Amino acid sequence: MNTFPQKNPYMPTLLLKCLGFWIAFIPIAILNGLLRERVLAPLLGPSLALPLSGIFCGSLFFLLVYFTLPWFGRLTARYYRWIGLLWLGMTVLFEFLFGRLVVGKSWGELLSAYNPASGNLWLLVLLVIAFSPSLAGRLRKT
Repeated sequence: MNTFPQKNPYMPTLLLKCLGFWIAFIPIAILNGLLRERVLAPLLGPSLALPLSGIFCGSLFFLLVYFTLPWFGRLTARYYRWIGLLWLGMTVLFEFLFGRLVVGKSWGELLSAYNPASGNLWLLVLLVIAFSPSLAGRLRKT
């Protein structure tokens, strides 16, 4: 079964919109991390700040998608699923490339974000990124 949408003359435009929109996730994630480290962790401690930060970040991502979804135009559910998977892939790729090449984190440090038992809800944020277009499309009845 082909998971990608059928050929569409608007696909290059849609891909550019997806990329442009995804770039807006980066400052949200950075500001969320700063808020967690500079405000929440000193006030509440890291064990509470980390999950709250994940919930907050996921919520911001979903709200951004929900309120800006009309910018993509009317799409089918299949396109929304495809967009979510594209954003998920781009996010994970960016996280590992940036984390390894720019920040210099070890593979262990990078993979530790995927352990919800540590209080890190990064997996939840990734699920929100992946499913937000579909969920927002259903809620907006597009």
